[in-house]
Amino acid sequence: MARSYICGLAIIAICLLHQVGAFYLPGMAPREYKEKQTVELDVVKLTSIHTQLPYKYYDLPFCRPPGGIKDTRESLGEILMGDVIENAPFTMQAKVNVDCKVICERNYTNKELATWAERIEQEYRVHWMLDDLPSATKRILQDGEGKQRYIYEDGFPLGAMVKLSVDGADTGVIKPAINNHVSLTVLYHEDPGHYEGIRVVGFEVNAESKKHDPSFVYNPEKPDEVPNACSLPTEHHHYLDHTDSVVLWTYSVKWVDSPIRWASRWDTYFMMTDDQIHWFSIVNSVVIVLFLSGIVGMILMRALHADFRRYNADPEEAEEVLEETGWKLVHADVFRPPARPMFLAVSVGSGVQTFMMAVITMVFAVLGFLAPANRGGLMTVMVFLLVLMGVLNGYFTARVYKMFKGLHWKKCIIMAVFLYPGIAFSLFLFLNTLIASQHSSGTVHFLTLLELFALWLGVSLPLICLGAFFGFKKPAVAEPSNVRVNQIPRQIPDQIWYMRPLPAILMGGILPFGAILIELFFIWTSIWLHQFYYLFSFLFIVFLILIITSAEITIVMTYFQLCAEDYHWWWRAFLTPASAALYMWLFSTVYFFPKLQITKFVSAMLYFGYTTIISLEFFLLMGAIGFYAGYLFVYKIYSSIKVE
Repeated sequence: MARSYICGLAIIAICLLHQVGAFYLPGMAPREYKEKQTVELDVVKLTSIHTQLPYKYYDLPFCRPPGGIKDTRESLGEILMGDVIENAPFTMQAKVNVDCKVICERNYTNKELATWAERIEQEYRVHWMLDDLPSATKRILQDGEGKQRYIYEDGFPLGAMVKLSVDGADTGVIKPAINNHVSLTVLYHEDPGHYEGIRVVGFEVNAESKKHDPSFVYNPEKPDEVPNACSLPTEHHHYLDHTDSVVLWTYSVKWVDSPIRWASRWDTYFMMTDDQIHWFSIVNSVVIVLFLSGIVGMILMRALHADFRRYNADPEEAEEVLEETGWKLVHADVFRPPARPMFLAVSVGSGVQTFMMAVITMVFAVLGFLAPANRGGLMTVMVFLLVLMGVLNGYFTARVYKMFKGLHWKKCIIMAVFLYPGIAFSLFLFLNTLIASQHSSGTVHFLTLLELFALWLGVSLPLICLGAFFGFKKPAVAEPSNVRVNQIPRQIPDQIWYMRPLPAILMGGILPFGAILIELFFIWTSIWLHQFYYLFSFLFIVFLILIITSAEITIVMTYFQLCAEDYHWWWRAFLTPASAALYMWLFSTVYFFPKLQITKFVSAMLYFGYTTIISLEFFLLMGAIGFYAGYLFVYKIYSSIKVE
């Protein structure tokens, strides 16, 4: 038995080392190229915002590399994002310009042409990579003052739906045109005083559809022969037509000296959105939330100070004895264990696990360790931190359950291991099956699933048990010394409609959701529109505001609830800020229709499935914040009053 366990740990360690090694592979240090040195070009995948289904580059019948297709080692994050890095069908030489060189000539079947047409109609974009820089299309934008600025769009279009013209006359018929020519512009920087050679600082791709001259006959034995069709105007599109199934693939390369330094080469990629609107929205949200937090804090403190003066007053010195009302009346019931204490304890522990994963991930991101240059790094770190934080899950689950005087500690640990991770993993497997049915590169294959399963049962499970061991070993958290729980519960008076559980919980989640609404829009845009997200410092500030807002709204709603003599506050404190997850899910529904325009059932299921997983994790995170904020508040106020 011990040998089997050691072998299992060894297999898990090998998996971990494999993924950690892949995590550090991306080019974190600059590479120098000497003149005419071969520069490797990689192809990554095809993506579309209308399907959310990535495909391998060579799933379409592009030109193949002469030496065969070779895969590049990917990290766990890259695999989960559907990145499949393979060698390109041609290579380049540093500082060597190429004017319209043929890659290959392909004769396509009707089925292949139909696949091309479908992908073009779905607006698929091609993603390449050069020196760890993603390919980008340069666009010109004009502001209201007529000034021009350049932005990068990730990838380049596979083709376009254009109007068919005959002899210059518009026929009104729209047909797919394939982009069979790519003009590559490589920006490089030289600094002979500090290093030899050049460094790549930019990679621009301009894809065009060109109808090559039929008189040109491609001879593979003469690859340097230049077709004259590359000089034709762009109106000569190569439409996908069953009567003309021969496609000539060509490319050109231009090397341009640039003042951009290697350390700043990603700055242009980060200008895909209007940063001024982003900054203004975040600052505006910060000011509003801080202002509301100040108002809530002042109202709460003034009300509590008045209650303390009234409750702690000496009856013999008072002119008249006031009848006790409000939250002091429920002092003998406020620390009564809630309904379903094990379920609440497991939810709190899982929320702490997610919370710590989010905090550590954002700290690493703010420090620059998880920049987009480190492909898949963010996803890899999130997965491993979520697994490692299982020790906190077990510890806090045990502490809360023991505080509730729970007895079934084995069942509690099993629930901590399997409940929420099991829900997320089952949903992930279901979505992965849907992706596999579409033959997408986003499919997580068996070995990777085995690695994830090993991380769950081989690492997370022992850590949760270890944390639970130390949690149950410590003495239970006791209620304040001046408070005792009665054996017979006090009757709760009828509540006004807005203080009943459901309305109060839904109202409590509005303010935390409003604090992250603007930032959530940019995060959703980066995820579902395949853009880079880079303002992690602002995200961290918004996250801190979210914590403060969630804690304050929980305290306020708990105070109002206790003043109404309703002492069932444990679940209410958890669910009040956690209801913001419901608004997040509703926001994703509103975002889905105008932004993505998805029509396929599988694509819609993927969107809402992954959104549900994200919302579930957000639900647990917010619930843990609310639970501990409510508990600290209740403990503080009841330990500060005199109880006869």
